[in-house]
Amino acid sequence: MPSITIYHNPACGTSRNTLALIRNSGEEPEVIEYLKTPPRREKLVALIAAMGVPVRSILRKKGTPYDELDLDDPKWTDDQLIDFMLQHPILINRPIVVTPLGTRLCRPSEAVLDILSTPQTGPFAKEDGEPVIDAQGRRVTKP
Repeated sequence: MPSITIYHNPACGTSRNTLALIRNSGEEPEVIEYLKTPPRREKLVALIAAMGVPVRSILRKKGTPYDELDLDDPKWTDDQLIDFMLQHPILINRPIVVTPLGTRLCRPSEAVLDILSTPQTGPFAKEDGEPVIDAQGRRVTKP
């Protein structure tokens, strides 16, 4: 059983980069395409709790019914926002990664490096060419 799980959208560049960084550490995660297999309420609540973030912080706005559902309105409770995410899984921001070191919304994709227990095995650049890991497997720092 994999020790890492990624809630993944293969159409999302950030999600693809995050998955590639996990694999660059030598790990093969459990990949859950959450648009095809959305988490149940209990799992979504547990993920949010494990991240220790407000429910609103994992709502995705771009390319979703966020505006038409008026989800920016503070009248919506956390339970109601979770209901919306369950009805419209595209509202769940991605990728969410679960490892033995923690659970995190990995935006930007290199945020996953903070919760991976195994080092990177070699160089890595994002799909857009931005270097993230150097040839020695170390994180590239931005100037």
